[in-house]
Amino acid sequence: MNDRETLLRLINKFNGGKILVIGDIMLDEFVWGKVSRISPEAPVPVVEVTKEDIMLGGAANVLKNIRALGGQALLLGVIGSDYNGERFMEILKEGGYSTDGIIVDESRHTSIKTRVIAQHQQVVRFDRESKDDLSVKTYREIIGLLRSLLSQYNAVIVSDYGKGLINRGIISTILRFKKNNGLIVSVDPKIRNFRFYKGVTVITPNQKEAEEACGFEINSSKTLMKAGTHLLKKYGTDAILITRGEYGMSLFQKDGTVKHIPTIAKEVYDVTGAGDTVISALSLALAVKAKWIDACILSNHAAGIVVGKLGTATASAQELKTSVQNSREPLL
Repeated sequence: MNDRETLLRLINKFNGGKILVIGDIMLDEFVWGKVSRISPEAPVPVVEVTKEDIMLGGAANVLKNIRALGGQALLLGVIGSDYNGERFMEILKEGGYSTDGIIVDESRHTSIKTRVIAQHQQVVRFDRESKDDLSVKTYREIIGLLRSLLSQYNAVIVSDYGKGLINRGIISTILRFKKNNGLIVSVDPKIRNFRFYKGVTVITPNQKEAEEACGFEINSSKTLMKAGTHLLKKYGTDAILITRGEYGMSLFQKDGTVKHIPTIAKEVYDVTGAGDTVISALSLALAVKAKWIDACILSNHAAGIVVGKLGTATASAQELKTSVQNSREPLL
């Protein structure tokens, strides 16, 4: 049985965690409204807009999550020289975040996802984004910044949304530093880049991503075990954490330990950004020397908090403490 006091002490140590976040930057835009009729022009709902929000998304949402949990973090990524890039920088500065790791590439568009939500349900999503590989100039800038920053952090989160930033060279640069310095490297993956992740500390695929990486469906306890052990062996990580939605998460460690952690969420309103919350809490806990199972339990609680909120949400350190204290489920 994991002691609640141990988990609470770990949360109190989060301010000692220093994490470098590298990944695909985007903006999350939400158009809120209500539907009372169907359009006479086509069989689609007419959304009467009542509110619009824009906030940090993608790797920048990981940054937000770490800050909300009490940790320290810097974001390293690329935006375009455009209106949405300007908006991104304004939001970053207004939030008190450093812009030292942000590179502006005139050849790219700043990615933005626009979600239309009515009666607490997403009606449609529009994606405007760049998916091309980085230009040689921008790649060299990223590598140069990465090399200069790595020694200042005790963990790196690779937030891979498949928009062109994460490539073999960037992962190799991180892994070379990890080899000699014991750096924690956590990856929130995209299937097309799985081949780059060999040798990182932990990969956190959701069930669909794990299935795609393994080449078979996870539809039973047996296939779940097969998937976890396959991914561990293939990618040589210390751990694989498969997030499974309503079924919680499953931790596979290289020493053979397997733990299945039931979901904390009581009501699920929106899963947007839940993966960002999982990897943020997990990495922050590992950065302050948590045991694997404790780090996973905390990340599970954090995810349970954010899926109970609408939009791209975060969990605060106080909310996490309250969730741990009030939990009626065994903590394993």
